[in-house]
Amino acid sequence: MTGKLFGLGVGPGDPELMTLKAVRLLQRVPVIAYPATGDGDSSARAIAAQFVPPGATEIAINVPMRPGRMPTEVYDTAAEDIAGHLADGRDVAVLCEGDPFFYGSFMYLHDRLAGRFPAIVVPGVSSLTACAASSGQPLAGRNAVLTVLPATLDDADLTRRLQNVEAAAILKVGRHLPRLRAVIEDCGLTARAIYVEHASRVDEKVLPLTETNSGDAPYFSMILIASDRDVDRKQARGS
Repeated sequence: MTGKLFGLGVGPGDPELMTLKAVRLLQRVPVIAYPATGDGDSSARAIAAQFVPPGATEIAINVPMRPGRMPTEVYDTAAEDIAGHLADGRDVAVLCEGDPFFYGSFMYLHDRLAGRFPAIVVPGVSSLTACAASSGQPLAGRNAVLTVLPATLDDADLTRRLQNVEAAAILKVGRHLPRLRAVIEDCGLTARAIYVEHASRVDEKVLPLTETNSGDAPYFSMILIASDRDVDRKQARGS
């Protein structure tokens, strides 16, 4: 019998937003893997820290946080390391911030291992819904269409997709904040834009896009563009 591969969504930052299922599985697996920076720090590991069982084997997947090509060799190496444990019958839980299949790094390991070993994905609270909750403003309602965009799209593509948008979310803002502000201004959407960073964490920040500084933002930040109807409803309430 081989081990099972679990992709555990650990949520956006607050450990209390981890699901009961994710906590239960995490506490019983003998091997835990998670993405980490070059110096070994891991946001996913930090979120789940209180639930990591003592004595578990840990695999830190050092993923370079740099623009450009996705480092496939990192996931190739990690997948083979994890495969060794699975082949020997040990279950492996891979921690993923937010939700594993919503822009989550776990999908790269799933692509490499799911055809060889049993794989179970446990969804988590995504950054998208966490940012909406922190902003105090709905993402979309009734028949409104929500458009989700990565900040890495070029200006022309972002402009095209934001024109005539009803509601939108721009993910993983990071170093793109200055040019995103310019694009959103050109599209006439600044008055509807809210900036959120580190949603649900102790260092959470929520403010109108107009009040952000001109520098870079953290990687885990997002810009939400509310629909006209939600803005009108909020103004009618006097908020």
